[in-house]
Amino acid sequence: MKCMNKFFRVAQATLLVGLAPLACSAGDSATDEKTESASTQVHKAEVMQGQALDEFLEKGEQVYLANCSACHQPNGLGLPGVFPPLADSDYIASGDRNKVLSAALFGLSGPITVNGVEYDGVMPSMGYLTDEELAATVSYVRNAWGNDFGMVSVAEVTALRAELGKEDRAKGQPHTGTTAAELKYSGAPLAITGDQTRQLRGVGEAQLSEAEYQVATQIYFERCAGCHGVLRKGATGKPLTPDITMQKGHEYLAALITYGSPAGMPNWGTSGELTPEQIDIMARFLQQEPPEPPEFGMEDMRATWKLIVAPKDRPKKPQHKRNTDNYFAVTLRDAGEVAIIDGDTKEIVTILKTGYAVHISRPSASGRYVFTIGRDAKIDMIDLWMKTPTIVAEIKVGLEARSVETSKYSGYEDKLAIAGAYWPPQFTIMDGDTLEPLKIVSTRGMTVDTQEYHPEPRVAAIVSSHEHPEFIVNVKETGHILLVNYEDIDALSVTDIEAARFLHDGGWDRSKRYFMTAANQSDKIAVVDSRERKLTALIDVEKIPHPGRGANIDDPAHGPVWVTSALGNANVTFIGTDPEGHPKNAWKVVRVLEGMGGGSLFVKSHPKSRNLWVDAPLNPDEKISQSVAVFDIDNLDGGFDVLPIGEWADLGPGPKRIVQPEFNKAGDEVWFSVWSGKEEESAIVVVDDKTRNLKHVIKGPQIVTPTGKFNIFNTVHDVY
Repeated sequence: MKCMNKFFRVAQATLLVGLAPLACSAGDSATDEKTESASTQVHKAEVMQGQALDEFLEKGEQVYLANCSACHQPNGLGLPGVFPPLADSDYIASGDRNKVLSAALFGLSGPITVNGVEYDGVMPSMGYLTDEELAATVSYVRNAWGNDFGMVSVAEVTALRAELGKEDRAKGQPHTGTTAAELKYSGAPLAITGDQTRQLRGVGEAQLSEAEYQVATQIYFERCAGCHGVLRKGATGKPLTPDITMQKGHEYLAALITYGSPAGMPNWGTSGELTPEQIDIMARFLQQEPPEPPEFGMEDMRATWKLIVAPKDRPKKPQHKRNTDNYFAVTLRDAGEVAIIDGDTKEIVTILKTGYAVHISRPSASGRYVFTIGRDAKIDMIDLWMKTPTIVAEIKVGLEARSVETSKYSGYEDKLAIAGAYWPPQFTIMDGDTLEPLKIVSTRGMTVDTQEYHPEPRVAAIVSSHEHPEFIVNVKETGHILLVNYEDIDALSVTDIEAARFLHDGGWDRSKRYFMTAANQSDKIAVVDSRERKLTALIDVEKIPHPGRGANIDDPAHGPVWVTSALGNANVTFIGTDPEGHPKNAWKVVRVLEGMGGGSLFVKSHPKSRNLWVDAPLNPDEKISQSVAVFDIDNLDGGFDVLPIGEWADLGPGPKRIVQPEFNKAGDEVWFSVWSGKEEESAIVVVDDKTRNLKHVIKGPQIVTPTGKFNIFNTVHDVY
């Protein structure tokens, strides 16, 4: 406990209250609860249905240690003036039972007094936990360390969620200001490895052996860099640079990593994710200068570039009779593969080895080629005209990447390709027939708001303009949207539009003039007029919009709209996009529907469909993440239907998250990925759009962790 006490003393100024409300607002009544009442007996009986009491409380202890002990300590004593005690607490003895449940579910802030000591902090919502986990944890607290304050039933938690209308577990905040879905999304591992960096040592810094350094960098890039940045200068998470970490000291860092913090650190130790030895290594690693991944310039790229089949040796016409317009390029994420599936016959045409965890597939303007980009920044160019689709060229454009696109403007079809990297922060223009690298442009620069230099502003979405020979490039951390004119790449012309920080995904309105893109952490949608080359609007939306490419529909009341869902709440937001026909609605939020829950990644519709499909794969509730919501466009106020896609797939064990609805060319089928673990069974489920009935299931040992699916015709023509 000596280490823990030092940790909490140092942490006073930075850590927020964890499970404080349990100490300030729990209890059944103002009577002495140390004598168990008949009411308590009823609650205990409810709890024990189908489960032994000791197992229930043991579960509560495990959840408490993983989620609450960072502040209140494993022994429940808290720290006077910083974290209130839960053991022998006068608030637990004299409070209202629903108060403690409400605080645990939805968080609490403001001054409170516990055992005569004032506390003033913020408790994040623990609503991301299941009803059983919450009931078990609160029951454990009310009966541990000498407490004897009665039990809380699962039914009680469920009823309170429903009563307060707070049933969406994705809104829960294991760390203040960060929803459960957002944490899962932002904390995904990077493709950078330790052997791609070098160790930098400074005077007085904790040292690591080469073997320890490899362990530390692997852990950091797999678990931490998505939030804290490659250079540890902060992104969605706080900076972890030596000027900060060395002041904290080794014991503080080790305790923080072990127990976590509501201010931003998961409990890597008590959750069992990291061993004590690994935690010791990470505490020393964080006191060193951040590892420096190499830059990746023209010489590096050309060394990876392979022209496997030269253009002159490729077929002059398709070598088969399949309908390539209705092909689907399907990411098999953890296998490092892409499946080409015939949308007409539902046959797997071929499976190709590609980069790791392909993020997107983008067909060329002609529809002949498919360009895939893995998170390891490897691009593969697939020729669909060959008898069996074949990779004809490949290249790496860095160490970490997300986006690729090809030129679509009239006269430039298939001429050029572009890829954006997360590391190094840059984009690369390539020959559209061969992937030969032609031009590299850095995106490092100043943020749009505070005008501060940012060393690693990542390239997010890239789309090809239909109005000018330009690529539209989102620079994530700095908030700049670049219109890159490719008429003369030796004298590159770039129009810089200042939007909002944390630019991410986006797509076109139905006219293909206006680029609609989410600045997700800024809770805004930016609208760019690609014809006039200017920012048209910045529209406020709620809690982390994540549209993918979005969905375009004709709202019966408001005319043409573009739709986005969100990671941080259940909102499905409609934005007017017709300044000529419906000027009063243009660039305004005209309708907000409530979907199944937060943790949504994609919405989708089609010009021939009267449905709007919304997924929620990152919602903590399996009933939601394994289903999909569908709205009737002609009766949007009528709510949504839920289709049990995961159940229809008829798979074995696994998370079975339903992700990314994608239409076929005809607009009468919707394809869904049923995404389980690498060692578990996954599938692709095809649904009839009109009847909403199951039509087909594609599964088998080849279908490994399917995620993104891209119909060739719809992607070429920006149909969504």
